[in-house]
Amino acid sequence: MKIFKFGGASVKDAESVRNLASIVKSFPDDLVIVVSAMGKTTNALESLTKNYFNGNAEGITQNISALKQYHFTIIEKLFGDLSNAISHEITSDFKSLEKRLRHSPSLDYDFEYDQIVSFGELLSTKITSAYLNYEGINNKWMDIRRGLRTDAIWREGNIDWALSSGLIQSQFNFAENRIYLTQGFIGATVTDQTTTLGREGSDYTAAIIANILNAESVTIWKDVPGIMNADPNKFETTQKLDMLSYREAVEMTYYGAKVIHPKTMKPLVEKNIPLYVRSFIKPAEQGSVICSIDHVMNYVPVIITKEDQVLITISPIDFSFMAEESISDIYKLFAQYRMKVNLVQQSAMNFSVAIDQPERGFDKLITDLKKRFVVLYNEGLELLTIRYYNEDVIQKMTQDRTVFVAQKTRTNARLLMK
Repeated sequence: MKIFKFGGASVKDAESVRNLASIVKSFPDDLVIVVSAMGKTTNALESLTKNYFNGNAEGITQNISALKQYHFTIIEKLFGDLSNAISHEITSDFKSLEKRLRHSPSLDYDFEYDQIVSFGELLSTKITSAYLNYEGINNKWMDIRRGLRTDAIWREGNIDWALSSGLIQSQFNFAENRIYLTQGFIGATVTDQTTTLGREGSDYTAAIIANILNAESVTIWKDVPGIMNADPNKFETTQKLDMLSYREAVEMTYYGAKVIHPKTMKPLVEKNIPLYVRSFIKPAEQGSVICSIDHVMNYVPVIITKEDQVLITISPIDFSFMAEESISDIYKLFAQYRMKVNLVQQSAMNFSVAIDQPERGFDKLITDLKKRFVVLYNEGLELLTIRYYNEDVIQKMTQDRTVFVAQKTRTNARLLMK
């Protein structure tokens, strides 16, 4: 049994869904297919969530109208005159969403985010499942929330492994169905409140299901030939990495490589399940594999960038040293406001961190820090990580850039730049 994960780009329009069907049709294996929201639907639903939370009725109307037009256009192109059944089901989902939006939001933005943004995966998987059945590729649509249970940490749900394992094993049993199709990114609490697993979390969903069902492999189908040593959308010359160790993949995702969700590897390592990254544009090509490797690999320099970074420099008001107690208190504040720290540098009187530009809570964080410290910050920076660096690559990447922080270890060079 294998797990296939298809991201938003692989189901962005009718032609893409047809291509997905042709890929699935070429595999005789038992399959669990994990599908993300179509195209940029998650971005559109995030905009809807903001408008809902801020009481922007006009914005809500525009968001809903655009989402309907997008999804129903895909349905019409896929099913033609036979679109009534799936159109009725998708119309019902939109009615449920609109009913929710007629009520005032709670005071918890992250909770509202999970309840609204999760509609993208539900819409996408219902359309894709219906089309596979329409094409004679029999499959069963599954609501992953019935099996994948989490705590109530909105937008970053933690898996209840014991509960989820039993539920998923009973639901994905392959007794009557060879192919199951379900959602990535979403789960639910024991009280059936929808949660999400973190942005781009569908990879993680695929790994969780693979771990629980002891899958032979996981394949992530993307619009690139495999795992590249740099983002091909940003760099003219890139190389495909044919094979990576689990450890190397964890390092790359930690530093911001977007090809795989950071939490994906741990469930796979536990069961020694290989992860393939292949191109849905050229599905006959082999792509890249992440697996257990017992020998030293010689990697080319790997370039990873994270944009929209904020450098915060924190200093004691009384010119004392940055002691462990102060640093501990600083980290507690970052945890309280759920800020992701990507780089740390300390001197006698300064403690500097780079964080992702937060969507919410940044002003409150700075206000709280200023109660005890002198605080300076710079926004709009880029964090560059070069694994297996050499000086030529560093010089090329920093040319005509202002470097705020530079760090080097045996393997990594990290530079925070403007």
